[in-house]
Amino acid sequence: MARNIAIVGCGLWGRNLVRNFYNLGALNIVCDLDFENLKTVKSQYDVNITSDFKGLLSNPEVEGIIIATPSHTHYGMVKQVLMAGKNVYVEKPIATLASEAKELKELAEEKGLVLMVGHLLLYHPAVNRLKSIIEEGTLGEVKYAQSDRLNVNYFKNDRSVMWDLAPHDLSMISYVIGKEPKYVKSAVGCSSDGNEIMDIVHLTIMFEDNIMAQISDSWITPAKHVRLLIRGTEATAVLDDTVAENKLVIYDNKMSQQKVLDQPDYLEIEPLKLECQHFLSCIQNKTTPRTDGNNGYEVVKILEEADRMMMEDKYENLNNVEFASSRSKSKL
Repeated sequence: MARNIAIVGCGLWGRNLVRNFYNLGALNIVCDLDFENLKTVKSQYDVNITSDFKGLLSNPEVEGIIIATPSHTHYGMVKQVLMAGKNVYVEKPIATLASEAKELKELAEEKGLVLMVGHLLLYHPAVNRLKSIIEEGTLGEVKYAQSDRLNVNYFKNDRSVMWDLAPHDLSMISYVIGKEPKYVKSAVGCSSDGNEIMDIVHLTIMFEDNIMAQISDSWITPAKHVRLLIRGTEATAVLDDTVAENKLVIYDNKMSQQKVLDQPDYLEIEPLKLECQHFLSCIQNKTTPRTDGNNGYEVVKILEEADRMMMEDKYENLNNVEFASSRSKSKL
């Protein structure tokens, strides 16, 4: 396989991408501004290293570039890669504004380049097994979905936990039920540290056919909890990604006790490996990725609406506190 891939960003998650693309025989060069990160990569893999992002754009040996940097940098870097005529895989979210996501989607289409977003769970074998179960009608008509993604993140180096984790929840629910999200019914969030970064969020999103989905994300939960529930008229599926075995279980809705109908089998392959293989295949065969620019745009559009709703609620509550405080003072 041609060594035609460059990775920008080799922090904690970027190193997983380095490992997979290297093992697939496709990795040429790794780029990072942190020399200690580059030294770590160089000590483990026989690859080129650089801190010169601009140099990658003009490097004839590089056909595809992976962007694994903080989310606020995605739009600007992806646009530069596409303008340079190179294919790009960007970690989620594709951007933090719907207008920017749409621009990137249209630019990739105009130039005939692969634009793939790292909505990793759409490549998870258990998620794909669940999708096929729903399509077979085992659950009956889908009525409700719930995704909980709770963990600890001491760095909190994103705009909020929503932009870090909810792209996974939203893209996964839409994929398995085969429906597009339509609008945000409610969105609430708070900061346990009392600052601008929300580390707990709860979203209610309406999908096509009036299917309601609820998403809870947290950066402050000590015990990791990653669970997807899909309830249909006949049965309910629960996918628990924190257990080692029997991640996917189907329950009978008609029984008074929780009767297990099935514990479906699926291939035990690392989702990230499958995702990386998919990107390479799309470049080679000039095909559209499963998680293409439009998929990224639809996710950002909903999250931007939720973000706006949370900000409006925050300032409304602040104004109410200030108003109550001024009334209290006037009575003294």
